[in-house]
Amino acid sequence: WAVARGERLRLVQMLGLTAAFGGLVVLVAPGVGAPPVGAALGMALAGVAWGAYSLRGRSMADATAATAGNFVRAAPVAVLLALWMAVRGGAHADVTGVVLAVLSGAVTSGLGYAAWYAVLPHLRATTASAVQLSVPVLAALGGVAVVGEALGPRLAAASVLTLGGIALVVRPANRT
Repeated sequence: WAVARGERLRLVQMLGLTAAFGGLVVLVAPGVGAPPVGAALGMALAGVAWGAYSLRGRSMADATAATAGNFVRAAPVAVLLALWMAVRGGAHADVTGVVLAVLSGAVTSGLGYAAWYAVLPHLRATTASAVQLSVPVLAALGGVAVVGEALGPRLAAASVLTLGGIALVVRPANRT
């Protein structure tokens, strides 16, 4: 989107963006330990939606307030969906699970959006889009750090490609 709107990338940035995207392909490629295709496509769709949401937020006077309003409007839908799942027998919840879901879904996401919209006006759209590619890898690495998931060769390679590629995109032009 940014390139179509006139932003230009240096060769090293194009290579970095290609490497970062390639790292995500490595992360979700079919094979042992890869997520199901439907989950990978869902993650890709969520990434595109987040990118579109960020582009809209760039043009808003107070994107953080708009996002807070969106969270408030989404909460009743989430509650109704949870109740519907509980009635159908497809969900089990306890107080700890509900508290953790609210904390991770509303509080940390809300803080993440507030931080993102604080820095977004200072980033070129191409830089912002490259940084967003780090989210799936950082989430997977969070699984390694927090819940003890294995750091296998696929995740290691995907992390190096994605995060290294992002570093090439965001590094200043005057550096060698």
